[in-house]
Amino acid sequence: MDPRNTLSGQNTELQNAIALHQNGRLAEAATQYKKLLNLFPKNPYLLSEIGIIALKMGDSEEGVRLLEKSLEVEPNQPVTCVNLGIAFSQRKQLVKALANYDRAIALKPDYLLVHFKRGELLEKLNRPEEALASYGHVLAVEPGNFSAHFKRGELFEKLNRLDEVLASFPRVLAIKQDDFLVHFKRGVLLEKFKRYEEALASFSRAVAIKPDDALAQVNYGVLLQNSKRLDEALASYNRAITVKPDYAEAYWFKSLVKLLVGDYEEGWQLHEWRWRSEGYKNLCRNFNRPLWLGEQSIEGQTLLVHAEVGLGDSIQFCRYLPMVEAVGAKIILEMPAPLVSLISTLKGNYMVVEKGSPLPYFDLHCPAMSLPLAFKTSLESIPATVPYLFADPDKQRIWRKRLGNKEKPRVGLVWSGLIRGNIDLNPAKKRSVPLQLLEPLLRLPIEFHALQKDIRPDDADALAKFRHVYTHQDKIFDFSDTAALIKEMDLVISIDTSIAHLAGALGMPIWILLPFVTDYRWTLDGTATPWYPSATLFRQSEIGEWPNVISGIIQKLEAMFL
Repeated sequence: MDPRNTLSGQNTELQNAIALHQNGRLAEAATQYKKLLNLFPKNPYLLSEIGIIALKMGDSEEGVRLLEKSLEVEPNQPVTCVNLGIAFSQRKQLVKALANYDRAIALKPDYLLVHFKRGELLEKLNRPEEALASYGHVLAVEPGNFSAHFKRGELFEKLNRLDEVLASFPRVLAIKQDDFLVHFKRGVLLEKFKRYEEALASFSRAVAIKPDDALAQVNYGVLLQNSKRLDEALASYNRAITVKPDYAEAYWFKSLVKLLVGDYEEGWQLHEWRWRSEGYKNLCRNFNRPLWLGEQSIEGQTLLVHAEVGLGDSIQFCRYLPMVEAVGAKIILEMPAPLVSLISTLKGNYMVVEKGSPLPYFDLHCPAMSLPLAFKTSLESIPATVPYLFADPDKQRIWRKRLGNKEKPRVGLVWSGLIRGNIDLNPAKKRSVPLQLLEPLLRLPIEFHALQKDIRPDDADALAKFRHVYTHQDKIFDFSDTAALIKEMDLVISIDTSIAHLAGALGMPIWILLPFVTDYRWTLDGTATPWYPSATLFRQSEIGEWPNVISGIIQKLEAMFL
């Protein structure tokens, strides 16, 4: 029986309270309900409604008390069980919330709202299979329930059951063909599956549905950039900036395209937006000293130049220090510990300080990657005289003795790097080469030396099969050790890592294996880079296509040494 029917003779007052409640006039509705409760102190409907209002007005404790009292009076109230479950969920009392959802389902098995909320709660409790079952129950009764389809898809993605996620999209889109979020998520997933044209179509549809979503425009731009559709990528970044004029990521990604195509004037300016991006915010240094970007004279002043993220970036941009010295500044150079000994070989009068150590007094500061902006670098004015870094002669002699007499050509090799940020997670930018693909190269009658400090366990097992591949990770302590080893090589072959920068800075012959989408320093195409005159570039012709790159390396090695 409806508990409202027990409020005999009070129909007008009750309807007035309900109307106030429905119109959001909560305090007035509560007052009216309480007047009725004085007349009917054990009415479960009144207790429940006052409890719901208490929850809405932020009095969680009172709301739970009243709902529980309502259920004591009348246990068979599925709606009240649900409201109590929601209250406990808001209070982070998830087990109690789940118990009340289960109680509601026991009273009303086809209560789809509760099955859905139960699924959400089970996700929070890290019980994903049960959550999937709850969403599945909703869909069994109501196959067109968009929210249940969507939640299942999100859960499949969290469980890395990507095939099932992808299979769910047609069903979801059949219900809502123009749902922005579905097209957006489908694009992200299709990119993971390396189905780039379909991913682009999904992103294109997403931004057509919601052109004022700046995040979607940036994501679409990144995919276009990774497909080398650079003009379209720039247009997408510009649309994001129009929507959100302070969107740092859009400016930063735009800067990378500008630098890649050689527009250094705008590219370096836009690159300063990196400091406002989410990826860089926590890296921004608060020195309480002015930032120098080349606008004013620094003659006679002390400038702190400090490293940013990548070790390779520090190796690349320390070349600017002689230019800073030439304009009359004293220089303090802050570098991470693995680089201190190496960078100290740079010609000039600098104080090199290990990052984390106390800093001497300085007047201004400049991040290392802002030096090209400070000196208005263009493609034609890149300071590219090599070598500008040098190996320690004593360490080089130690390596020469350790390696022994050379009977075959010696080639330094780097095939993998640390998984950092999106470099090895983004298929278009994936720089590491699976070791098994290098097998034809490693069978050549050449003495290969692994230059990388970090060798993954699976790679170490695979390397044991090749007699002419030597590893030295237990003898490499910092980059000065690596530099001395490199100088004992006839050639270095490397993916895009700090070792490639090091070999280039030493003026050593370096062959660099590049993914389909490269950083600006390697330029858009061609076999040369203006940053490292001794480098030769070998590029993928399509995303993920390493075999042809390795084949080209083998042919050139055979022509050079065999």
